[in-house]
Amino acid sequence: MKKYSICFISFFFLFFFMLMNFFFMIYFIMKNMIFFFEWEIISLNSMSIVMTILIDWMSLLFMMFVFLISSSVIYYSKSYMSSELNLNRFIYLVLMFVFSMMLLIISPNMISILLGWDGLGLVSYCLVIYYQNIKSYNAGMLTALSNRIGDVMILMSISWMMNYGSWNYIFYLNFMNNEFSMKIISLMLIIAAMTKSAQIPFSSWLPAAMAAPTPVSALVHSSTLVTAGVYLLIRFNNLLIEMFFLKFLLLFSGLTMMMAGICANYEFDLKKIIALSTLSQLGLMMSILSMGFFDLAFFHLLTHAMFKALLFMCAGVIIHMMNNNQDIRMMGGISIYIPMTSLCMNISNLALCGIPFLAGFYSKDLILEMVSMSNLNLLIFYLYYFSTGLTMFYTIRLLMYLMVNDYNLIVIYNLYDEDYLMLKSMLILLMMSLISGSMLSWLIFYYPYMIYLPLSLKMMVIYVTLMGLMLGYLISNMKIYSLNKFLLTYNISYFFVTMWFLPNLSTYGLNYYFLNFSQKLFKNIDLGWSEFYSGQGLYKIMKYNSLFYYIYQMNNFKIYLFSFILWMLIIIMLMMMI
Repeated sequence: MKKYSICFISFFFLFFFMLMNFFFMIYFIMKNMIFFFEWEIISLNSMSIVMTILIDWMSLLFMMFVFLISSSVIYYSKSYMSSELNLNRFIYLVLMFVFSMMLLIISPNMISILLGWDGLGLVSYCLVIYYQNIKSYNAGMLTALSNRIGDVMILMSISWMMNYGSWNYIFYLNFMNNEFSMKIISLMLIIAAMTKSAQIPFSSWLPAAMAAPTPVSALVHSSTLVTAGVYLLIRFNNLLIEMFFLKFLLLFSGLTMMMAGICANYEFDLKKIIALSTLSQLGLMMSILSMGFFDLAFFHLLTHAMFKALLFMCAGVIIHMMNNNQDIRMMGGISIYIPMTSLCMNISNLALCGIPFLAGFYSKDLILEMVSMSNLNLLIFYLYYFSTGLTMFYTIRLLMYLMVNDYNLIVIYNLYDEDYLMLKSMLILLMMSLISGSMLSWLIFYYPYMIYLPLSLKMMVIYVTLMGLMLGYLISNMKIYSLNKFLLTYNISYFFVTMWFLPNLSTYGLNYYFLNFSQKLFKNIDLGWSEFYSGQGLYKIMKYNSLFYYIYQMNNFKIYLFSFILWMLIIIMLMMMI
């Protein structure tokens, strides 16, 4: 019972904080209040380092969701990680992760944002390499190095903001919109957000980070680490309006959305399919954010957090039941053996697809209708709707493999029923997956959005969803021969499975060559010339000199004195002869 105590205490406190945040958030929305706390740490001439806390309805609402998911995850870990010897260490890491996220959420100051941002990167590395094997180490290194690019961008923006005398960006958002230096800062922030939210070309670390334990995936890839970049840009929204860089962000995030949707259809690892689904939804958030609809991006961020955390938890139960096997080709007929988990999985999957009146519908439908109403080119319009169809495609494919197909793992099997500790934590998120969409649409928006469109555009979402459903059903029912025809060629399917060769580019093209180059620099300069001329060179000179003087000291000094006098006499005699 001792190793469970930290789980229960953490769950209790996080759940209590969640309830407290909920009531505060309602009060702040009703009274339209914002609290801004400042604590001056260092003041040097015109520059001051200040610890700042911004509490408004947005930070309270986001914290409430993070606390709810993290409390469910810790309660879930109590059973999922029960065979773990160092359970307390795991819980402490998760709590450190939540603390770093809190620091990021309530900070309008670049220094404290960096603390939370780097804290997320560091703890996520520790969690990805939690199961200590080569695959985990490689995934952890890829995650850490990809995120370091964003950390460097934030450091550079901090140094650039020293021109203004303070790092409280919240004061510069309105009146420095047209300044060139603020455009540079906003470009750095966009790149930082793209690394954290895994947009192209930084996408390869997100599926690799699935090497972490499943409870970590449920927390990290739903509401914390991957949404940090989106949340940062939502906070900087005034600075980003009418910026040229946002057009590039829109293109890259649209391509990310499509690429993740296609790759999920070719993937057979259960957790990687859900990770690619997260990547697709992150692309949706970033793209609608780059169009200027920051409130919609925040709305989808919160609703997505609920059903994606639930989806990961269901995947964890299935993986446990399948003897830690993650290949969906081996699974099948699980709805017979674990009906409650299957129910949770189906509801979270349908919420992901945007089926009416579940959580995902309210945000996703609104986003797609705003896209239909906006003045956009055909490419972006196509990327949005094609990606929506792909979401339904891979969801139906996943459900066919898990629920409908035959069980393929072993001949004799005895599959156990659900673990009730896991189920209790999942039922909280199940309830939120059902009601959070409507609840948030009433809370966040001051007036209801009613979008008038032609019937063909209004029905477009339903058309692409039904097409995705039909194709997903047909292709997952295909036999292996016709499936090969669908895949066209091995090369094309390999291209899609490897995420458009992004892991090769980021691992070998960036990380490998940069690390190799730094190793050569270290060898030739640090251990080479600089040693020869400084450390080792100085040491050798001193060594030879000391040996020379040592010979003088150890021999009889009189001999040398006699030889010295003798030489002096010879020199004097020679001079006299001259």
